[in-house]
Amino acid sequence: MRRVIFNQKGGVGKSTITCNLAAINAVEGKKTLVIDLDIQGNSTQYLLGKKITDSDRTIASFFKDCLSLSLFGSGNHAGLKSAIHETPFPNLYTIPSHPDLEPLQTRLESRMKILKLRDALDELQEFDDIYLDTPPVLNFYSQSALIASDKCLIPFDCDSFSREALYTLMQTIAEVKADHNQKLEVEGIIVNQFQKQANLPQQMVEALIAEGLPVFGAMISPSIKVRESHSAARPLIHFVPNHKLTNEFRALYEEIHNE
Repeated sequence: MRRVIFNQKGGVGKSTITCNLAAINAVEGKKTLVIDLDIQGNSTQYLLGKKITDSDRTIASFFKDCLSLSLFGSGNHAGLKSAIHETPFPNLYTIPSHPDLEPLQTRLESRMKILKLRDALDELQEFDDIYLDTPPVLNFYSQSALIASDKCLIPFDCDSFSREALYTLMQTIAEVKADHNQKLEVEGIIVNQFQKQANLPQQMVEALIAEGLPVFGAMISPSIKVRESHSAARPLIHFVPNHKLTNEFRALYEEIHNE
């Protein structure tokens, strides 16, 4: 299964959600890959403890290969496979981001390489599950991820601007589904930074549910432990396995997988 975590609004917790769900998936014994398509590289640093300076083994190197014309095949599958890094956590692997993604984007768009990631992942059969972290904008890389995925998870941070952006986002996903990826489905909306005691977040979530949007019942609370786990480069399941926040991610994971 391939899941893309996507929202065109920044600061909603995409990388945190991606890495923590992937880490739980790996703990469950499934061989798991995280692909970091965000130039900021937050997932890369969260899982590897550093940004990658050498672009030869990153998602950027894969896209560079896509621009290399070959009469005997593109070699993109080999390029993608060679970019995989083992993380310090059993069963968990990542393809890191790199700043070279930014200058590559215009060339990739002009050469119509939007399907290359999907095609390469179709050949990459060794993983049970793949999670794709995306930039907070609809660009070549986020579109590539949507086209390559089976399911889309949408982080939502109980902000009035997030609610406005949500409808645009749902329309965007519907258009990608219609034009490029008939199997793409919105698996659900993940409510992040949810404060149970505050009226506004509660009202916003109730409104989304009333409108028939697929909101997960398991919600993620704000906690300093998230930032601490970022600094330690250890997803919560490895950093504080019995913490309330870790249990919330476990509950979310179980809800996703019991659908």
